[in-house]
Amino acid sequence: MHERFNVAFERARRAYGGYLDWALGRRRLVAAILGVFVVASLAALFPRLGRDFFPSVDAGQIRFHVRAAPGTRIESTEDAFVQVEGIVREVVPARELETVIDNIGLPVSGLNLTLGDPSMISSADGEVLVQLSQEHHPIRDYVKELRNRFANEMPEAEVFFLAPDITTQVLNFGLSSPIDVQVVGPLANNAKDHEIAERLRASIAGVRGAVDVHLAQVVDEPELRVDVDRTEANQSGVTQRDVANDALVALSSSGQVAPNFWLDPKKGLQYLVAVQTPQYQVASLAALEDTPIHLPGSATPQVLGNLASVRRDSTAVNITHYNVMSTFDVQANVQGVDLGSVSDAVDRIVSDAKKSLPRGTSIVVRGQVESMNASFRGLSYGIIAAIVLVYLLMVVNFQSWLDPLIILMALPGTLAGIVWMLYASGTPLSVPALMGAIMSIGVATSNSILVVTFANDRRKEGDDARGAAWLAGVTRLRPVVMTALAMVLGMLPMSLGLGEGGEQNAPLGRAVIGGLAVATFTTLFFVPVVYASWRQKARALPQLEGVHS
Repeated sequence: MHERFNVAFERARRAYGGYLDWALGRRRLVAAILGVFVVASLAALFPRLGRDFFPSVDAGQIRFHVRAAPGTRIESTEDAFVQVEGIVREVVPARELETVIDNIGLPVSGLNLTLGDPSMISSADGEVLVQLSQEHHPIRDYVKELRNRFANEMPEAEVFFLAPDITTQVLNFGLSSPIDVQVVGPLANNAKDHEIAERLRASIAGVRGAVDVHLAQVVDEPELRVDVDRTEANQSGVTQRDVANDALVALSSSGQVAPNFWLDPKKGLQYLVAVQTPQYQVASLAALEDTPIHLPGSATPQVLGNLASVRRDSTAVNITHYNVMSTFDVQANVQGVDLGSVSDAVDRIVSDAKKSLPRGTSIVVRGQVESMNASFRGLSYGIIAAIVLVYLLMVVNFQSWLDPLIILMALPGTLAGIVWMLYASGTPLSVPALMGAIMSIGVATSNSILVVTFANDRRKEGDDARGAAWLAGVTRLRPVVMTALAMVLGMLPMSLGLGEGGEQNAPLGRAVIGGLAVATFTTLFFVPVVYASWRQKARALPQLEGVHS
């Protein structure tokens, strides 16, 4: 097998030598063809790649939030969740469905409220976690169908999907969505800021690929406002605080006013002891007005209706701040497109909205898109800085400004190969893809160094530039192909994205394979062509120690 392989390789080497000789004889044509290929690839395909921070992962879970009408009682919210669960069981086949967990209303513990989903703000809210079996269809298909079913069959409820996997949750920095358009302003601008946020929500909802567009704040929950008649209360010998405390005891238990604990002497545990009027006895305005108010020095209590008037009003369920300033957050998810295209459309909408902001109000885009744009800028600058530093390092090693530039001529083909592979596989540009680009650039540079170093050695022996370039390509064919092929075969399993979470690193493998596929071609053809063209009139380099290493 070894001998047969060598025979086949020598046959391929002779064929390559003939093609390289043809290319060296038509250097301008080869340079023009490669230049047009690289420029056309980058200009035509790069804008179509799209951008994602990290690839989405099929975690085998579906997680979404359901928000009923503001002020809905928890038992009515539970009835809505029965309908929600029925839709889930109709969409997801029973053989793929393992568990469906509903979490409705506010958690009892303040610690759970702090560490849980920030969207759980009232009894009208709930969260559903669907766990699928190991063998299941793609999650994105089920999510898309569930969105359509909820919009058609439950238009009165607001449903938005959340990130089920820990990676996306971390990338969202605790937010419910990857895109968070935050309207920040002083309290005096609250009404205007809310109007701006509503207009932004309507505009973002019309963006292609933007889904689950909602306002994180709920500002219109119905409430009953109790206005105490101060004169009447003063004549009765009570204050507003006394009236409020007695009303809170009836409505929210004595634990809200005067917490009382009983210590179990046997177990050493303490229990909250609270007194509260049964809810069914406070089921109307008339019953609320009949709430007794204790009068000091009198055994007969007064009723709330004689000391205060009760009227209907609306209030905000949740109030959020950022650096003390009041905020309204318009949040959005992405479906069917890349995150970068939706982010660009949102940026245009925000730029238009900034032209008519009240004094003191600003709009900031936060969430995953903010980190994505910052990371892309940093990695882009890092790639450019790495190329410059590698060039300067090679200048010192080669004692030449021209040879390192010839070596870097393999990099444009590397970038074109990366773009072609990502475009052909439908993979958006992401942080793993950029990491793969850095890896392929490094391997392409090292292969190009092999060719240029050998050509320099041949010129020291008296060969002309064309002959040295041809001999360098033919002689270095084996190590160049071996290095590139080893990397390509090693990255092939990763590029397929097989196994759980394989989608996360698949762009890295695809970028390396595409970059090295074209980089190997440019190293074996274009680099010798450039060397033969630029080194024709250059004098021979002095012998340097360590050049061959």
